[in-house]
Amino acid sequence: MRYSPVSLIKWAGIGALIVLVSGCATTSPSAPRELVYTAPVDTTFRSAVELMMEQGYVIRHADLALGRAEAALARWPEYRVQLQVSEAGRGSQVSVTAWRGSQPLPPYLLDPWLVSLEAKLGLAP
Repeated sequence: MRYSPVSLIKWAGIGALIVLVSGCATTSPSAPRELVYTAPVDTTFRSAVELMMEQGYVIRHADLALGRAEAALARWPEYRVQLQVSEAGRGSQVSVTAWRGSQPLPPYLLDPWLVSLEAKLGLAP
């Protein structure tokens, strides 16, 4: 079976479009930044949510029982933060992930926020 050049170009274009669209639909997952604090989970969670609000984030979801919160910065460009607080021995482990638009932020950019949380908890040296 022989295909005409027009038919081959048409199928190549459709294939390229599928690859392009599927590439746009996926975003690479962001690695979380994690730190363990000596404060109880509920105190850490509440302080983290308060810190996000102080910094202008709008809390979209927060569940103390699950230790999860999601927030977005109330100005453009959109920054989104996902917080997870869980038990870690006698303290709490904080895991935070952030995006600017649809692009994940490098985890090291979250270090200043984690230091601010440490100060808010009264644990900073």
